[in-house]
Amino acid sequence: MVDLLILGAGSRGFVFAEHAHALGARILGVADPRPERLEAFRQAFRVEHAFRDWREALEKPQLAQAAVVALPDRLHKEAAVALMEKGYHLLLEKPIAPTWEEVQEVAQAKARTGRMVAVAHVLRYTPYAQALKRLLREGAIGEPVSVQHLEPVGHWHYAHSFVRGNWRKEAESSPFLLAKSVHDLDWLLFVMPGEVKRVASFGGLYHFRPEGRPKGAADRCLLCPEAVERACPFSARRIYLEAYQRGERGWPLDVVAYPVTWENLNRALAEGPYGECVYLGRNDVADHQVVVLEYEDGKTASLHVEGLSRMRFRETRIFGTEGELFGDGRYLRVYHFVRGERV
Repeated sequence: MVDLLILGAGSRGFVFAEHAHALGARILGVADPRPERLEAFRQAFRVEHAFRDWREALEKPQLAQAAVVALPDRLHKEAAVALMEKGYHLLLEKPIAPTWEEVQEVAQAKARTGRMVAVAHVLRYTPYAQALKRLLREGAIGEPVSVQHLEPVGHWHYAHSFVRGNWRKEAESSPFLLAKSVHDLDWLLFVMPGEVKRVASFGGLYHFRPEGRPKGAADRCLLCPEAVERACPFSARRIYLEAYQRGERGWPLDVVAYPVTWENLNRALAEGPYGECVYLGRNDVADHQVVVLEYEDGKTASLHVEGLSRMRFRETRIFGTEGELFGDGRYLRVYHFVRGERV
């Protein structure tokens, strides 16, 4: 049986704890600055030790064999190094850290302490990814030569996380590509491994800027004229309040207000960042980005990360010497140049 300390009782920390608990792990400690989150976590997993600051947990004798770091991106390096030096093995939420220098510090601490560190690049472990990899190993399309991969973030998801949410300022979190799609870069190298010779990347913040603001729009969606608000795809009223009316109570509503009640949601939208107009200019991360990889052996891969998109599963096309493969997270479709198509 594994004993765990969870740093961060937000959405990701809670999900990690649920999976670990279901597999028989004991959650012995949790840290989070939000008292309502801390109490909900304690009740859900019967946690004995709770801390308002993750550093307080490290002032105590080692509570568990391993720790989960689900803190804001800018705290990853500090927490990871301190935990390893205390004796904890780690599950570290992605990204490892926002800068290369901090990533190196984490790697050096791992080498120095001998602790085990797993980074939560979870896409490669899904049944879908494993099935896709098996097809490639079996030669379903011959030798893979080129990959096109799309991450359609979803227009409302982008507005929630990267215009109004925790990742809207690069200096306070991490760059858009690192925050949203380091998963996808890891997945590309899993699907088509090899040494990458060259990388090119382009993108930026195109749409969510003050000059895109509709005429007559208010600073807050709840105060916006009805005609303007109903025509806006990023309306907080539509994204959050209408979701509540449909019976939804989990993410993203529990990020906006916790506990999730009608009164708490309305208060948060009236006072907090999730009720702000997306065109106020309080965000600076990219809303679209393209990455192109050239491998040492001449193979290529591309990644498109699109904030202005319909939210859906990631989509991938892999082109090989004997056919091509398309996948959308649910289905895999193989077209062989000789044998034809199969799903």
